[in-house]
Amino acid sequence: MVGSVAYDDVQTPFDRRRDLLGGAASYFAVAASLYARVRLVGVVGDDFRAEDVERLRGRGVDVAALERRAGRSFHWSGRYDYDMSSAETLSTDLGVFGDWHPRLPEALRDVPFVFLANIDPEIQLDLLEQVRGPRIVAMDSMNYWLEYKRSSVADVMRRSHVVCINEGEARQFAQTFSIIRAAREILELGPSALVIKRGEHGSMLFLRDGGTFWSPAYPLEKVQDPTGAGDSFAGGLVGHLAAVGSLDADELRRAVVHGTVCASFAVETFSVDGIASATPDAIEGRYQALRSLVAIGAETLAGAAPPPPRR
Repeated sequence: MVGSVAYDDVQTPFDRRRDLLGGAASYFAVAASLYARVRLVGVVGDDFRAEDVERLRGRGVDVAALERRAGRSFHWSGRYDYDMSSAETLSTDLGVFGDWHPRLPEALRDVPFVFLANIDPEIQLDLLEQVRGPRIVAMDSMNYWLEYKRSSVADVMRRSHVVCINEGEARQFAQTFSIIRAAREILELGPSALVIKRGEHGSMLFLRDGGTFWSPAYPLEKVQDPTGAGDSFAGGLVGHLAAVGSLDADELRRAVVHGTVCASFAVETFSVDGIASATPDAIEGRYQALRSLVAIGAETLAGAAPPPPRR
C-alpha cells in the first residue's frame, strides 16, 4: 500500500492530543496486518520517531520502502465537535510528503494486491505504472482531488477493481444527490465494486453486475477519536480480500463487514492504539455480532437470500 505516514494533533470535546502516530498508511497497515503481510510505501522526515517505525515493523509490516528524508514529516491538526461525524482541519503541513514520488524497489513490483490511499491521483497513477499485473487494485480519494483533479481520479478508478470513497465524495464525483446514480456512473468506468463509507451509518457495496449490499456500523457506546476510521475500514476490507484472494460477491460482502469491524476498533481511542489493540478473536467476535444484528431468522449477513415465502 502507498499513502501518508504522519503525526496528528487531535481535539475532541473531551480531550486533546498532540503528535500522535497517524496518516492513512499507518491506520491501513495496522488493520490489514491482522489479515495479511503489508508492504508499506511512504515517506517520513528526520523528525519521525524510530519507535514509531518499530511499532509498524512489530506488526509484521514491511517498512523497507518507507523513505526517510531531511525535513518535517506530514503533520495534520484537526478538531471534532460532539457528533464526531467530521473533522474541521485546523492546519496541514505536508512536509517531505509534498514533493514525494514513490519509487518501488524491484522486489515490490510483482505484489498481487495494491491499495492506493488518499493521495494525489497522479502519484497513484505513477505507482500503478510501476507494478506488474496486480490481481486486485483498490483505491481511495477525497473531495480536494475530486474538485481539482477529477479526470486523474477517474483514470485511477478505471484501473482499479475496488473504489472505496465516502458518501459525499461519491455524490461530488457524479455531481448528483443520488447515491444509486453516483454508483452507476463510477462503476461504468470499469471497477468491479464500489464501497461507499457512511461513517456511523455504516457502508454500502455496489457491484458492477447490479448487486447491492449494506452493512450497519458496529454499535459503540463510546467514540474517542474518529481519525483513521476510513483508513482502518480500508485495511480490513483489502486485508480480507488479500487473505482470500477473491473478488466474488460473497467475499466482497464479507470484506465490507471486516472493514466495518476494523473501523469500530479504530475509533475507540486515539491514534492507531484502538485498531492495534484488536486481535483475531476480537475481530471474529464483532463480525459475528454484526451478522446477528441484521440476521432475519436463519439468514446470515454474508449468506444467500432467504427462501421464498410459502403460499
